[in-house]
Amino acid sequence: MSQPEPNVDEVVKSIAEETDTPTETVSRMYADTLADYRHEARVFDYVPLFAAKKVRNQLLHSPNRKH
Repeated sequence: MSQPEPNVDEVVKSIAEETDTPTETVSRMYADTLADYRHEARVFDYVPLFAAKKVRNQLLHSPNRKH
């Protein structure tokens, strides 16, 4: 049984608020990461979750991040 697809707008908004990053930037990063994961995946159930986690971590650990 596959997992329900998360609401992309909510995911992007959440990451943007948490990382103090413009939603346009997060949206682009999320879409790119999701596409990369989907290209390589054999099982797609958790791909959106993994993509969100990767984008969030990249933004939180970015050397350009303002604290």
